[in-house]
Amino acid sequence: MSVSKLSEMTWEEVRDDLQTADTIAILPVGAVEAHGPHLPLTTDVIISESMARSGGDKLAARGYRVIILPALSYTAADFASGFPGTISIGPGSVSVVLVDIARSLAKHGLSTFVIANSHLDPAHIASLEAAVAAAAEEKLLKIIFPDISKKPWALRLSDEFRSGACHAGQFESSVVLAARPDLVREDMRGDLPPVSASLSQAIRAGLTTFEQAGGPRAYFGSPAEASAGEGEQTIEVLGSILEEAVLAEIALN
Repeated sequence: MSVSKLSEMTWEEVRDDLQTADTIAILPVGAVEAHGPHLPLTTDVIISESMARSGGDKLAARGYRVIILPALSYTAADFASGFPGTISIGPGSVSVVLVDIARSLAKHGLSTFVIANSHLDPAHIASLEAAVAAAAEEKLLKIIFPDISKKPWALRLSDEFRSGACHAGQFESSVVLAARPDLVREDMRGDLPPVSASLSQAIRAGLTTFEQAGGPRAYFGSPAEASAGEGEQTIEVLGSILEEAVLAEIALN
């Protein structure tokens, strides 16, 4: 089967795909927020779209029809709110939008809706979980959300990712180098010193901004150590996580 982009399809093509029981819609979800001096504001969107494409290809190889929706790029991003360019909206708004998207897809016959997410702000994660719960309560379609910040999925990702010092560091910079190398400011990336402060530990300590957490330039980790090769491997793992989450949910129903 094939992977299609909703943004490039006609309504009749979508109608025909949604009438097929094995159709899966994937929504990449990210943020518009500061990612160091070397990565674009939409880094999380790029990572989530890469996850969606990789997972979609794997599911299509298994015989499923896959439609990738236009990314949802605006969400809660208060940790980066002090940096110009960051756009943060209320988590409640995000939940409402996701449930409305689920309603629209369900209205036209879709039963499998997957969120590919790489933005790990706690308020954002909570908004996704709230949308999953609301869709289930309304008995709409099932929203599948593999949360890569939690087990078992987090254990599949890099040491830097698991350390929590991974915002715009080696992990994320590598993926952008693989997916959109033209957007990486290579003239400065190699000169950036590592920032070992852990965002996950900062969150547990009650800190609420990148500045408080020890990231005055909106990055954590080691961007200078990034490589396109590592990024390609990470995209493959992210795609496998999405694929396995979908197959596990389908097997339950």
